[in-house]
Amino acid sequence: MLGLPRSGRAQDNSGPFSQVVEHRLRNGMLVLVLREPRAPLVSHQVWYRVGSRNEELGKTGISHLTEHLMFKGTDKYKAKEFSRLVQKAGGSDNAFTSKDYTAYYQNGPKTELKKYMEMEADRMRGLKLDEKAFNTEKNVVLEERRLRTEDDPVNFLMEDMLATAYKAHPYQWPIIGWHHDIESITRDDFLKYYGTYYQPNNATLVVVGDVDPKEVLAWAEEIYGSIPPGPEPPPVTAKEPRQYGERRVVVQREAQLPYLVMAYHVPNWENPDAFALELLSSLLSQGRSSRLYQKLVYKDRLTLEVGADYDLDTSDPSVFIFDGQPLPGKTVAQVERAFDAEIKKLQTDLVDPKELEKAKNQVTSAFYMSMDSLFYRGMVLGKLATVAHWDLVKEYIPKIQQVTAEDIRRLARQYLTPDNRTIGVLFPLKSSQPQAGHTQPAKIIH
Repeated sequence: MLGLPRSGRAQDNSGPFSQVVEHRLRNGMLVLVLREPRAPLVSHQVWYRVGSRNEELGKTGISHLTEHLMFKGTDKYKAKEFSRLVQKAGGSDNAFTSKDYTAYYQNGPKTELKKYMEMEADRMRGLKLDEKAFNTEKNVVLEERRLRTEDDPVNFLMEDMLATAYKAHPYQWPIIGWHHDIESITRDDFLKYYGTYYQPNNATLVVVGDVDPKEVLAWAEEIYGSIPPGPEPPPVTAKEPRQYGERRVVVQREAQLPYLVMAYHVPNWENPDAFALELLSSLLSQGRSSRLYQKLVYKDRLTLEVGADYDLDTSDPSVFIFDGQPLPGKTVAQVERAFDAEIKKLQTDLVDPKELEKAKNQVTSAFYMSMDSLFYRGMVLGKLATVAHWDLVKEYIPKIQQVTAEDIRRLARQYLTPDNRTIGVLFPLKSSQPQAGHTQPAKIIH
C-alpha cells in the first residue's frame, strides 16, 4: 500500500476516482489526494465552506469580495507576487465564489506543488491589507457588478427572478451582492468574516496530478497542519418553505429582445430524485437533438435560444430552470405556452426508451470526457466534499443509469407544477424610454 497514516484511507475500486486518498489533519482540515501520472502536472486547490448562503442581508457580496481581497498580499508575498510566481514557473492560478463555497487553485508543473501549498497556507491566516487597498478592491467589485449584471438585461432578470423565487433562504440574493451592500461593507466587516470562515477546519485541500500521495500528506501536515484551528463557523439554518402559488416578476430594461425564465423548486443531491432531474435537464436541452431545441428552435422557429438547467450538487434545495429568448416577431407568451406543452408531455407520456438511453449516454460520455482534466477532477472532488461528501461522485453515473421513464414522468408531475414555479419576464425598452420601476439592483448568476 501507500504507507498512509492510520487516519488515512485509500479507495480501491475502479473508475477515475478509485485511488483517492483521504486524510484529516490534526487541525480538522480535510485532504484529498488523487495520483494521475500521465503528465508531470498538478492541480492544487483549497476549498472553503463559505459562499453567499453564509451571508446576511446588509452584507451580501462579502464572500465574493473576500475572494478578491485574498490576492492583496501578506507579509511574505506582496500583492500580485503570488500570481507572478505561479506564472513565472509556467502555471496558472485563480479563484471563484459560489452560493456554497469559495475555492482557490493553482495548476502547473508538479515541481511547484510544495510552493503552491506554502503560498496558499500563508494567505489562509496571514492576509494583510490597509484601508486604501480594501476600498480600491471594493470599487473593482462594484464595477464588475455593473458590467456583468446592471448592464446585462438577462442577468438582471435572473437576479430578480431568484429574489422572487426564494423568500426565506439566502439563495435569494446574488453571489456578487446587492450594490448598496457592497458599498456599505467595511474593512472591519471583512476582517471579521475572514477570521470566521478562513480557518483550516473549514477548508478542504485537493491535490490531483503526478504526485506521491504519501509525500503530499507529509507536506500537508507540515505546511497546513501547523495552522491552529478556529471556532466552528455558524451553521446556515434557513429553510425555504413550500411555495403555494405561482409568482411572477417583470423587468423592464433596454434590450434588443424579450426573455423568459421559469424556475421550479426541486431537491438537491440529498434526495434520490436529484439524479432523475439531472438526466431530465440533459434530455430537454443537451445538444441540437434535445427536445427543447428540436421543438422550439428547429421545428417551430419560436426561439433564438432555449435551455433547461439544474445543479444537483448544492448545499440546499435549488431550482430547475427553463429559459428562452423569442425570435423577433415572437412573444414570451408563446414561449411560455410551448414550455408548458413540453412539460405536459413529460407528465403524460413515458419517455421513449431510445431517447432515455441517448440522454444517459450523453451524461455519461460528458462526465468521463471531462475526467481528462486534472483541474476538473479536482474541482469535482472539492465541490462535493464541500456541499456533500466527495465519494458521491462514485454514485453519480450508476444512479443516472438507474433512472427510468416512470421516474421522469413522476418528478414532472411532482415538481413541474404552476403552483411551484416563479416566472420572470424581460420586456425590452427603447433607449429613449425611462426604465419604469427600476429602483433596486438585482442578482447575478455565477
